[in-house]
Amino acid sequence: MARILITGIVTISILGLLLWQYFHGEVPSHHILNRKDMPEISNWWGGLLLPLLTWLLLSKIENRVSKRDPLTPQVKNQNIKVWGLFLLGLIFGIVLAASFMNNYKPLLDNVFYIFLALSLIVPVYYPEFILGFVLAMTFTFGAILPTAFILIIAAFGFLLYRFIRPLILRVTKVVSK
Repeated sequence: MARILITGIVTISILGLLLWQYFHGEVPSHHILNRKDMPEISNWWGGLLLPLLTWLLLSKIENRVSKRDPLTPQVKNQNIKVWGLFLLGLIFGIVLAASFMNNYKPLLDNVFYIFLALSLIVPVYYPEFILGFVLAMTFTFGAILPTAFILIIAAFGFLLYRFIRPLILRVTKVVSK
């Protein structure tokens, strides 16, 4: 039920944004990598992608959370983690979008490194982080570019969190003995 409600809210929101943009000039298009020699992607595609992406990511979240026994106290903790990762993705997306809009170079020049460091601490490849990030950046960049960007980052994040992080933790445990 929550998946339908949230997807409906996202659908109405993105269609409202697109209609507002349409009736106030035009629906913007964005060049890949912000370079004029690269192809443009219209924000209209977000009207299709964002509801679909929301539905798929919420399905992944529900499947992962529902695998737990609902009577264990870990389920409440799991829900807090889901919301925490969603909010972290949302906040990071807002900060990144605001930095781009204000041309704040120190953050923009180091986004990839910040994501790599963050990937060692939290699983940025989880669907709730991805959804929060894409939703936060949709107003500034449309839905397509943030989705492509975060999927690349999520692939690196998966490798770092699942393989490099355990090695670092093991080495620090051995060194601390």
